[in-house]
Amino acid sequence: MAYTIRKVDIWSGEIADRVGGLAAKLDPLADAGANLDVVIARRQPDRPGQGVVFLGPVTGARAQKAAAAAGLSKTAELAALRVEGPNKAGECRRIARLLADAGLNLRGLSAASLGNKFVAFLAFDNAAAAATASRVLRAGAPKKS
Repeated sequence: MAYTIRKVDIWSGEIADRVGGLAAKLDPLADAGANLDVVIARRQPDRPGQGVVFLGPVTGARAQKAAAAAGLSKTAELAALRVEGPNKAGECRRIARLLADAGLNLRGLSAASLGNKFVAFLAFDNAAAAATASRVLRAGAPKKS
C-alpha cells in the first residue's frame, strides 16, 4: 500500500500549564465544528506555567475565527505533512531514512497506529522542504502488494 500524503496547515498558540489549559483552547474550536486531524500539546520547560499546542487543519471561516479568538494562529514557522500508510514494523524508520538519505531535516514527527494503518505528522522548517519530502516519500513508499 502506497503512502497517502497531504499538506496540513498547522495552527499554534500558547496554553496555560494548568488543569483545563488545553481544554480552554479546544472548546471554541469544537463549538465552531472544527474537525482536527492532529493536536499536539506540551509544556515549555523553559517557560514555567506555559505550554504550547499545535493543531490542524482549521478549515472554514467559523472555525478559523474561533481559533483566532482563542489566541491561536496559522503558523508560518513550519510546514507539515500528514502521511498515512500500512502499519508494519519499521515504517517510521523507513520514513526517517528516506528523508535523511535525501538530505532533509525533520523539525518534528508524531505518529500513531490504529489497526493496520499508521498516521504520521511530519514538520519541516519551510514549505520547500515539505514539498521535497512529499516527493521523496511518494517515490520511496512501499508498493502495493
